[in-house]
Amino acid sequence: MEPLHYRTFRIGVSDLNGQIRGKRLPSAQAAKLETDGARMPLSVLNVDIWGHDIDGSPLVFETGDPDGILRPTERGPMPLPWLATPSEAVPMAMFNEDGTPFLGDPRQALSSVLDRFAQRGWTVMAATEMEFTLVDDSGDALMPPLDPRSGRRLMSGEIMGLDELDTFDAFFTDVYEGAEAMGIPIQSMISECGIGQFEVTLNHQNAMKAADDALYFKFLLRGIARKHGLAATFMAKPYPEDAGNGMHVHFSVVDENGKNVFDNGGPEGTEILQQAVAGCLQAMRASTLIFAPHGPSYDRFAPGNHAPTSVCWAYENRTSALRIPGGAYGARRIEHRVAGGDINPYLMLAAVLGAAIEGIEEGLTPPDPIEGNAYDLDLPHLADGWEAAIDLFATDPFITRCLPQQLIDNMVMTKRQELRELAGIPKEDHWKTYLERV
Repeated sequence: MEPLHYRTFRIGVSDLNGQIRGKRLPSAQAAKLETDGARMPLSVLNVDIWGHDIDGSPLVFETGDPDGILRPTERGPMPLPWLATPSEAVPMAMFNEDGTPFLGDPRQALSSVLDRFAQRGWTVMAATEMEFTLVDDSGDALMPPLDPRSGRRLMSGEIMGLDELDTFDAFFTDVYEGAEAMGIPIQSMISECGIGQFEVTLNHQNAMKAADDALYFKFLLRGIARKHGLAATFMAKPYPEDAGNGMHVHFSVVDENGKNVFDNGGPEGTEILQQAVAGCLQAMRASTLIFAPHGPSYDRFAPGNHAPTSVCWAYENRTSALRIPGGAYGARRIEHRVAGGDINPYLMLAAVLGAAIEGIEEGLTPPDPIEGNAYDLDLPHLADGWEAAIDLFATDPFITRCLPQQLIDNMVMTKRQELRELAGIPKEDHWKTYLERV
């Protein structure tokens, strides 16, 4: 592990909801962390959105709530530039007492999927596009933020508008500088069509680092927003009548010689690309819970809202769930467009890549790509609501071939508990639960 520079540091690991849970330690503990790791209950990674234990979880009373061992990942320490007191975070991964990976850890689940590609000599490259909304949460209801220049509240979105970006110049300057300090490579930032809505694109890179960077970019953005008197949220639908936040993932696969295995020198791509598409399509409906993990996530799915609702694929067509972008053949890739901004990046990539490698290993064949507007076609749809998504995820046999069973079981228990608890909270107050927890 790289040397630490400050008096205190944090160690953190992602739970199922993408919340970073861990400890604050003095720098004197760094050497011990490197040799011995740090102990923390396994059950901490299987808590609900409010941080409560899961009723009936075998990780709690049934087994005595045992510890796992947190060990530093290859990511290394990162500064936390929004804090008043300089500090660093050390991303961790969870292991069982016997040293085996704890597959209820979303990062370890993604690692197990990536190992299936590595067994073929392949490396997965991925890039994320994440939409988020800046809001004023100082009252009883979410409101658009105030324009820092005029002091007036924003009234509309400005898709691809430079003026909207310049309105929040000080905020975005801090975001760029913070991301650079943390080693998170921002490719671009644009304004989107929603009020106070923006999108960040992170560079195409090793898939595990892409997931790490997506998780910690959320951490960074929320911290910088608070520093500027705002709140930043990745909620799938912050306002009922406005645009929702999505997260698109682009991925390709390179062999040991650095060749893109999806590229055949033409626009259609290789048979391997087709097989990966087929796997993603076969898993898509049962994976709805990963792409829309919370009750309010389903408010985003409506025809014409730029959120795919049908299980389909196409070349250069943004109405489809899977899009094969145009451009240079050597950069041939798959864009998965279904997920909301409120997802866990590790779980999203694990589900998508697990389905892709399953399609490749089984030699699956996709249906013909669609043409035209997917919303006008008679196609199979994603799960119809949160409860249906939980049930599908729990029972679909293809999912068990894509993801570790332990993670599936923990996710289902967690979401069934959240489903019960959220039913007792008025819909107009749901944002108070999710604003900065997703």
